[in-house]
Amino acid sequence: MPNHGHQHVRISEDLDSYPFAFAPSFGLVLRVIGVRPDSSGVRVHDGKLDVRFGRWVLVTPLTNVRSAEVRGPYRSWKVIGARLSLADRGLTFGTNATAGVCIRFHRPVPGLEPTGLLRHPALTVTVAQPHLLVGRLR
Repeated sequence: MPNHGHQHVRISEDLDSYPFAFAPSFGLVLRVIGVRPDSSGVRVHDGKLDVRFGRWVLVTPLTNVRSAEVRGPYRSWKVIGARLSLADRGLTFGTNATAGVCIRFHRPVPGLEPTGLLRHPALTVTVAQPHLLVGRLR
């Protein structure tokens, strides 16, 4: 997804790192909850999917990834920040409403609350180049 000046995108030299695309309109809210370009990102390394979103962390083996697809656009109020879907317990780490990647898991994973009791069958991440992440996860 090209950057047309409306989102802050941190480019990574690591081909297995996928930074989040930050919409300026989300900036203040995300900073308040501790989510910044330097405290967030998606990495695929050592056989794992490793997602950091401020204080939230989700790590699972790549063998647990069932599927990944590009989705969006979204309604801003449904995607900003760390969000839980009440419909299906899916988790969203959102920094923009343009596009993201929906990652589905074979076995639900912890990620939103610190005890790990709440598990999520899917995770949506609004990375800067969603097609690249989908390609890597396939």
